[in-house]
Amino acid sequence: MNITWIGAGKLGKPCAEAMAPQGHSVKGYDPYTRIGSPHIIQFPTIAGAVNGADIVFVAVPTPHDPNYDGRMPTAHLQPKDFDYTTVKEVLAEANQYMNKNQLLVLISTVLPGTTRQQFVELTDSTRFVYNPYLIAMGSVAWDMVNPEMVMIGTQDGTETGDAKQLTDFYKTIMENDPRYVIGTWDECECIKVFYNTWISTKIGLSNMIQDVAERQGNINVDIVTEALAGSTMRIMGPQYMRAGMGDGGGCHPRDNIALRYMAQELDLGYDVFDSIMNAREIQAENLARRLVDLAKEHNYPIYIHGKAYKPNVDYLDGSYSILVGHYCEQHGIAPTYIDPMTSDNNVPTQSCVMLLAHSASTTYQYTANNNKDELYCDIPNNSIVVDPWRKFSTDKDIKVIHYGNTRLGQGTH
Repeated sequence: MNITWIGAGKLGKPCAEAMAPQGHSVKGYDPYTRIGSPHIIQFPTIAGAVNGADIVFVAVPTPHDPNYDGRMPTAHLQPKDFDYTTVKEVLAEANQYMNKNQLLVLISTVLPGTTRQQFVELTDSTRFVYNPYLIAMGSVAWDMVNPEMVMIGTQDGTETGDAKQLTDFYKTIMENDPRYVIGTWDECECIKVFYNTWISTKIGLSNMIQDVAERQGNINVDIVTEALAGSTMRIMGPQYMRAGMGDGGGCHPRDNIALRYMAQELDLGYDVFDSIMNAREIQAENLARRLVDLAKEHNYPIYIHGKAYKPNVDYLDGSYSILVGHYCEQHGIAPTYIDPMTSDNNVPTQSCVMLLAHSASTTYQYTANNNKDELYCDIPNNSIVVDPWRKFSTDKDIKVIHYGNTRLGQGTH
């Protein structure tokens, strides 16, 4: 294929060079550097570079203010978005010289919502895909052809012809067999930035154990982190990676609360645990607000399906359901609980707003048991079910809201 790279510097150049040996013709444009590669034909203008190209990759920076790169303290600074000036200029100029037979692919890192709000209107003459990369300095060339996954963002998240063209192209250059994840522009923006911040969080938590070792004594941080790294059932595996109800039970919340005390006693100078617990409470209140808004709009009572901290147990310790109910009451409507394990057998007799707080198939998915989700009662017609697990469906006359799915036309059934 005829490939063009706009932006052929420290990231773009190694990526472009990885494509050429597979029989593709590669052109490049970069106003700030001489590309100097036998595999890339450099052009002095964007117009010349995109002429005749099948796919045009845009790999230009989305920089922060120089004071925000992390080499100096930033926590005291006002938060700022990336600077999208160069991306907009390049997309607009490329669009002038491209047509619908060509595919324009942006790989630059941006915040969720940016593509839809700021970029798409600049690309009306051609076809557009958002395709961020998981590449790192020092290993760009290897990362390019051995990615953990390839993210391809389309307008509605479906595998369009554009997505298939890009997937077919990547299959000609990849050395491994990566996953291909196709989502909306916004979803791929999320995957990219949250992938990065997940790494930052892991590093921060690991280094926190290092700080505890230094303050507490009698601890080798490597013994602790290696034990955790080998815990592939829950910590390093897919468990707890489905958004839904918050953490609960007699261990996790209280552990974080106790660790707040430890952070103060050891004078760590920071308190991640407070942030975790604060987020847990605000997330519960956000969900409660949604329930209360729906209930007030329809003049319905609120029922919470599941009172114990998880299905099939009778323990109320750390129950996230009760926490959500607390905030419902704060905002004007006290909920009714339904849970046979806690002797809450309050069957609704009229239309209601019902939160499906329990999902056995999610909670116990790591076990060998084939746990299935089951209702503790019949749900009256014309009710509104809020499902934070996004698994429930019904043929009854019930409105189902898959909390957390805001794709157009898909979150409500």
